[in-house]
Amino acid sequence: MKRLLLLVALIGISPLHADDVPFDFEVLQYKAKALAAKPYTPPASPVPESLRKLSYDQYRDIRFNPDSSWWKREQLPFQLQFFHPGFLFNQTVQISEVQKGQVKPIAYSKNFFNFGANRDLGFLPGDMGFTGLRIHYALNTSEYLDELAVFQGASYFRALGKGMRYGLSARGLAINTAEPGGEEFPVFEEFWIEKPSANAKQITVYALLDSPSVAGAYRFIITPGPSTVMTVKTALYRRKDVAVFGVAPLTSMFWFGENNSNKDEDLRPEVHDSDGLLMERGTGEWLWRPLNNPKAIRSVSFSDENPRGFGLVQRDRRFESYEDLEAHYNERPSTWVEPIGLWGAGSVRLVELPTPDETNDNIVAFWVPAKLPPIGEPLKFEYNLHWFIEGQGGRKPPAGYAVSTRIGRSHTNEADLVRFWVDFDGPYLNAQKSARDMSANISVGSGATLVHQSLEKNPFNGTWRVAFALRPDGSGRPVELRCFLQKPPHILTETWSYLWNP
Repeated sequence: MKRLLLLVALIGISPLHADDVPFDFEVLQYKAKALAAKPYTPPASPVPESLRKLSYDQYRDIRFNPDSSWWKREQLPFQLQFFHPGFLFNQTVQISEVQKGQVKPIAYSKNFFNFGANRDLGFLPGDMGFTGLRIHYALNTSEYLDELAVFQGASYFRALGKGMRYGLSARGLAINTAEPGGEEFPVFEEFWIEKPSANAKQITVYALLDSPSVAGAYRFIITPGPSTVMTVKTALYRRKDVAVFGVAPLTSMFWFGENNSNKDEDLRPEVHDSDGLLMERGTGEWLWRPLNNPKAIRSVSFSDENPRGFGLVQRDRRFESYEDLEAHYNERPSTWVEPIGLWGAGSVRLVELPTPDETNDNIVAFWVPAKLPPIGEPLKFEYNLHWFIEGQGGRKPPAGYAVSTRIGRSHTNEADLVRFWVDFDGPYLNAQKSARDMSANISVGSGATLVHQSLEKNPFNGTWRVAFALRPDGSGRPVELRCFLQKPPHILTETWSYLWNP
């Protein structure tokens, strides 16, 4: 009771530090609860006009000085670097170090940065703060500390495992994504990072989230490795009801791939950070939904109860699929959300937005709870985020899985039909010599008729190809498709799920 009273008394103190109440997640949770009980106030920007007027190239010329990395002098296994305000980044955050429960704010200093050709920036206040942080760790070699994770912009963050390049991002929360009236972007307003020990194998980051609709407390325990894992714990308090409350959101980019045409005549075969949504449902069913770049905003929900996991996955790892020596799309991570505990009823929602190029993130996936607690009561979630490449702790169905989706027409035979090739792979499937006892289970929704289908082994790589043809009914309605391989009474693969627009 005494600790509870102290917490209540200290909720309004910012930054959080008090000798008699050590900082921890409970303290942060009480601060989030108190914040949500008050009307939302947009934070004022302390960034001077001289920094706001910087061009993109001028801003990029401001670089953090690696010799100023936080904890570098102590040669700790994790080190911090900070992002300078300027250009579009005019909302800053307070970053603090936590050691044995005590908080030490990290003040802005010009000495942290090299300003390049930028001159005459005027007075830069010491309480300006930063726009985010990145964490460095010897991920790939003991001789160099690579970037491990970045937190910058709204509630966005991303991480890497061994041998990876940055690709998709995660977010703290998604509010009203793809809803009329526009999306709300909650912001991490303050960070606390626990000072690691000399032999630490993980690092802990805390964050306070705020927005017009929600305030929340977050804790990230980051464990680097071939597959880097973030254990996320959150307590969220709503100020008001929202149309869509998206938990554990992932954001990625899909411009074009095997399943849609490249109308811009880009010389690369495919361009995407992720090529599919993968789910392991509470029933044990695995579902694979290839991504697309639609002509209009498209949203689909997969109802579930106590999901075992979902993620945006870059399944195609062949360099030849991308032929890009700069972007290295074949080395970009997949991210898997693994719930800790039971999440109850809800749905995984996938939102696909049209994009004209590869510079826009146009894919979002998140969990939507079926029921929210009353306003004032916390909504608590805990989950692991796995940043992985297949073969390095990746998530795959135990049997077979879809590896490619191709759609087209024949110009010489039955030109009115639309043809699909779906290739399945997996150790068990590779070992099968004959399709005698196997079959493809294909479901076609309203809007088209299944004309014919076949199942054949590819002798060149051991995969199995399901080929089928559809005749659209002329209505132009989107058609839901499903397909899996079976050897009754056994299901041999995940379920391939696709929304086809005639």
